[in-house]
Amino acid sequence: MQETEIRASSAGVAEEVRGGGRPGRELPRHWPLLLLGAAVLPGVLLVLVGRSLDEPAGQAWRTVCLAVIVQALPFLLLGTALSGAINAFVPASVFQRLLPKRPALAVPVAGLAGVVLPGCECASVPVASSLIGRGVAPAAAFAFLLSAPAINPIVLTATAVAFPGSPEMVLARLAASLVTAAAMGWLWLWLGRSEWLRPAVRHTGHQAGHSRWTEFRQGFQHDFLHAGGFLVVGAMAAATFNVAMPRSVLDTFSGSPWLSVLFLAALAIVLAVCSEADAFVAASLSGFSPTARLAFMVVGPMVDLKLIALQAGTFGRAFAWRFSAATTVVAVVCSVIVGGVLL
Repeated sequence: MQETEIRASSAGVAEEVRGGGRPGRELPRHWPLLLLGAAVLPGVLLVLVGRSLDEPAGQAWRTVCLAVIVQALPFLLLGTALSGAINAFVPASVFQRLLPKRPALAVPVAGLAGVVLPGCECASVPVASSLIGRGVAPAAAFAFLLSAPAINPIVLTATAVAFPGSPEMVLARLAASLVTAAAMGWLWLWLGRSEWLRPAVRHTGHQAGHSRWTEFRQGFQHDFLHAGGFLVVGAMAAATFNVAMPRSVLDTFSGSPWLSVLFLAALAIVLAVCSEADAFVAASLSGFSPTARLAFMVVGPMVDLKLIALQAGTFGRAFAWRFSAATTVVAVVCSVIVGGVLL
């Protein structure tokens, strides 16, 4: 009887060893081949991709991808640092005093606050997430998210330099962007649902007994690593569309007033040019109407591939797709109206 129990126990131990410590689970029969493939396949793919990047199209893709990342990275650092600072050092009562208690009034105030913060769309996403974590109404945070990269002093100055002698273009960009940001904030109050919003789960605000600098470092590290990965994904997608789009398509759409607006709005989304540089790209598209170029500058800082990726990683995919689609429509409509009046 005892010998039988010992044999049964030994068989059970052997079974656990074969199943990785869990009875009833065995390793695949060809696990050595799978392990070898897992070790060799990534290296082979890297060699093949490296060779393909030596081609002109591959070099162009690599250049565009790196350019988008290098342009956006300093502002992503700024935004995540600001987000960490807000989380660790700024009491929640500050936002309660600065913003009106009624969300409908807080939306335009938050939109106007974007004027004083230099930064691009990459910086605004983590800041908006931090504001929501500190108790700011999501509608007001989203209005700030859209306005900050579009109407800050650096962007407006760059627009004036790119369009010399055309102050109406600077005014049109300011007005269309601000109206779009406020309209999207109010639209969220009207139609937005809390289940669409999935902010990153982490503690917000200072905890008693903890070092504020440690909380700042941890918040900065979390936001930067989390958003940085989605920035790279968005940059790769933007580079792919940039390289794959034939130049002859530009000539096809430039002749139609309505198609040119829609085309440049779509182009702004896939090119993902930083808001501090998009005015110079718009100025170079001299074959298009002023209203179409205005749409390029209004849509770009609010909706592009890297921004959609950042929003999906921060707030969830359900929010990112709905919010980006609605923002595109509102931004195009506001650009056409403001452009028709001022340009």
